[in-house]
Amino acid sequence: QVQLVESGGASVQAGGSLSLSCRVSRFTSRDYCMAWFRQAPGKEREGIAIIWASIGTDVYTEAVKGRFTISRDSAKNMLYLQMNSLKPEDTGMYYCAARSTDLRCTMIDTSYDIWGQGTQVTVSS
Repeated sequence: QVQLVESGGASVQAGGSLSLSCRVSRFTSRDYCMAWFRQAPGKEREGIAIIWASIGTDVYTEAVKGRFTISRDSAKNMLYLQMNSLKPEDTGMYYCAARSTDLRCTMIDTSYDIWGQGTQVTVSS
């Protein structure tokens, strides 16, 4: 069974940086996409970044564009999210997710069938 395990969440001050990691195990698909989502208290889960594993193309939601970078290391089976210039509104639980095909990869959470348990990011002002 495929497993995703996030790490790297922490409490930081506004303007700081964090790097999240997601370890992928037992994933045999070659053409797939992965994404980072986040959920703030009392809000719905939102997609913030997607990467197509076979070609490396990435897209971002407007709220994080220019500040966050999604990347993957296929050899190490890792997905990353580099977060710079963090803001208090970036606070939330961050999840990595995988879709076992590289078609119809969207920012909608129902597009993904494999999820990690989440890692908490707290940004204080």
